[in-house]
Amino acid sequence: MRLSMKILIFSEMFPKPNAPSSGIFVKKRLEYLLKEKRMDFDFAPISTFDTSLISFVKRLKKIPRIELTDFLEVEHKKFKVFQVPLKTVTRYEMIKGKTKAWIKYAEEMMKTLEQNFKVSDYNLIHAHRAFPEGHAAFLLSEKYKIPYIVTSHGSEIHSAENDFLKLIIDILENSSKAIFVSEYLRKDAIKKGYSGRKSVVIPNGIDTDIFKPVDKTKARKKLNIYQKDYKYVGFVGNLIPIKRADKLPEIFHDISRSIPNIHFIVVGDGYLKRDIEKRTKDLQITFTGRIKPERVPIYMNAMDVMILPSRNEGWPCVVLEAQACGVPVVGSSNGGIPEAIGDNDMIVTEGPNFENRFAKRVIYVLKNSVSPNKLRRRAVKFSWKSMVRREIEIYCEVANFRF
Repeated sequence: MRLSMKILIFSEMFPKPNAPSSGIFVKKRLEYLLKEKRMDFDFAPISTFDTSLISFVKRLKKIPRIELTDFLEVEHKKFKVFQVPLKTVTRYEMIKGKTKAWIKYAEEMMKTLEQNFKVSDYNLIHAHRAFPEGHAAFLLSEKYKIPYIVTSHGSEIHSAENDFLKLIIDILENSSKAIFVSEYLRKDAIKKGYSGRKSVVIPNGIDTDIFKPVDKTKARKKLNIYQKDYKYVGFVGNLIPIKRADKLPEIFHDISRSIPNIHFIVVGDGYLKRDIEKRTKDLQITFTGRIKPERVPIYMNAMDVMILPSRNEGWPCVVLEAQACGVPVVGSSNGGIPEAIGDNDMIVTEGPNFENRFAKRVIYVLKNSVSPNKLRRRAVKFSWKSMVRREIEIYCEVANFRF
């Protein structure tokens, strides 16, 4: 049994100036790990950066550019942000999805970590995302004979094909523990060839102290959107196709035809925003744009129903956050959405006339009350405190350590 445990955690997913919600689930883990006085860990926020040429290419392809600061501040602690140097041609090939370029990125990520940390001092390595971070963890593990854990968050599994898929499966198989944020995601990896050996499901958590019920009338008045006897339907997320944001106008119009006194709330930003605004000019609708995470709960509390019609999701924390506010969520049957919602009556299956069927389900929920207390009781089971303690148990198991 080890007498001490030191962990190196790293990820490319962390909040950035132009994307404050990016990787917020990684930051939240760190907040709760810092509260565990017995934990000794270092975190490396690590990423490549965009040159002016790469920024131009991304703008043409409608891909968000990367903006970095010098430090990531978590509670009272600052973690230095490390930049991985890459040639412009490698960055361009990464944008094109070339496997060799992404492998090169993982290799350079490993070297950057070696240059800034004494890797041999650690008992355990934890990479958030199976690739490219997972590959860097594998390389470090092979060189220093240190076990590694990888947490798969979704996109790397959903989109993996051919060489990428084989590489990711090898990373999962060689890990000492593979954590998945949803059972759906774990099953998807198994379906694609992963054995499932040493795998466990630990969802992203929610902050139940921030996401909690507030009187709806007060919330609406505070946001200056109160209208007597109106219903409020909202969406929280990036305005991009994977979220099916392109279909929000159709869903909203179908709902408004049955419930004229209705106000829609769209929290989030993305390149589809302008098009959605044009197609919903005739509706009563509030677009917040990108807002600070701490502002999200007040908008959720203003809603009678939140919707999540996504074409795919790993583990949508936004569902549990809404439920913690006592707000029911209607979602699609894709990815980890049904698992997160936990109520088949709130799920709309894929197929013909999806948008119309989705709208009808929202209308039904608006006309039939759902117990806010019941939703809240379910959501609090997924608190960050509980999820992080489960991860600490995994750390102790893999590092053969006991507090």
